Amino acid sequence: MADRKYTEEHEWVEVDGETGMIGISDYAQEQLGDVVFVELPDVGKSLGRGDEAAVVESVKAAAEVYAPVGGEVIEVNSALNGDPSLVNSDAFGDGWFAKLRLTDSAELDELMDEAAYRTFCEGLG
Repeated sequence: MADRKYTEEHEWVEVDGETGMIGISDYAQEQLGDVVFVELPDVGKSLGRGDEAAVVESVKAAAEVYAPVGGEVIEVNSALNGDPSLVNSDAFGDGWFAKLRLTDSAELDELMDEAAYRTFCEGLG
């Protein structure tokens, strides 16, 4: 299994070689509620770490999704255009947003691993 890392804003990146697949965590999708629309980045777009990568709209709110690492968008999950609820039903699988060609894999060292993220979420009450 690929290594998944998390941000404090509840984005995740799963790295396989020089490619990072990004999405939002179960915690984030639970806070948002039913996702009704996802605006994905354009393929070829260059994102810096922390740049807006996508926008998620739910019945409760709209939220920006930030790139956990920098890279060039090489693929987007077009299935979300027809079924944005995949973010709710499978946040770590079919609900991914985009794949990036990483520009600096050292940025991964600044993110939390699964155990640290779980502890972080528990601290949010």
